[in-house]
Amino acid sequence: MLDTVLRRDRTIVIVALATLTGLAWAYTLWLARHMSMPAAAMSRVPDGSVVSMLAPGFKSWTAIDFLYVFVMWAVMMVGMMTPSVSPTVLLYARVGREARAQGTPFAATGAFGGGYLLAWTFFSLIATLSQWLLERAAILTPMMATASRELGSLVLIAAGLFQWTPLKQACLAYCQSPLIFIERHGGFQPSASGSLVIGFRHGLYCVGCCWALMALLFVGGVMNVLWIALLTILVLLEKMIPGGRVLARVVGVGLILWGVSLALTSVAG
Repeated sequence: MLDTVLRRDRTIVIVALATLTGLAWAYTLWLARHMSMPAAAMSRVPDGSVVSMLAPGFKSWTAIDFLYVFVMWAVMMVGMMTPSVSPTVLLYARVGREARAQGTPFAATGAFGGGYLLAWTFFSLIATLSQWLLERAAILTPMMATASRELGSLVLIAAGLFQWTPLKQACLAYCQSPLIFIERHGGFQPSASGSLVIGFRHGLYCVGCCWALMALLFVGGVMNVLWIALLTILVLLEKMIPGGRVLARVVGVGLILWGVSLALTSVAG
């Protein structure tokens, strides 16, 4: 009987996570398609539309512009990070069901997932502020990638070095071992507030693990769909495969070499 209930719970949670991810990606793809319009067409976009508010360099930011860019980042983070946290959410739901907390773990599991995404929402606020500063410095392209080779090389090298730091490895270890994380942070919480807190803590570890990789969006382009997809896959592989820590270090070396090459090209040019 318990196995049947667990399978049903798993199906419900998977469908919910897949729907959330799909909606986030659909919105991101829609924005990317409109942001890739030629400059002449972009100049004809009516003021007040979502696309005009996201288009860098067309006008000074207002509070509404800031809000739209923040929403863009927040939705994109949902699309990028939900796949990698899905196993943890499924595990949390299973632990809750086996503990028979209030007979149903769904409310608490939803709060756990919400807390996780809340941590990435705070990251989105920082990313939005960073984009605002870069646009004020006039070093972003229409696809929201840095137009400065010097800055691009600096971000690449910094991200590569971070892949080798103890902080990266410690945060990645928790992301790779969600059961250990749950046990060390109080186990399954039957209340929504308790689950929200533990989900937020897990999200902070994930932000600590992946923030440097997310900063690479400013190198490849915040609205570059291929770049977004590659980073999503990289984050997923780091957390899911047995050699994730080795992969992180290998990627770090590659990023450092890429950054050095870009810097040398900048100097030579």
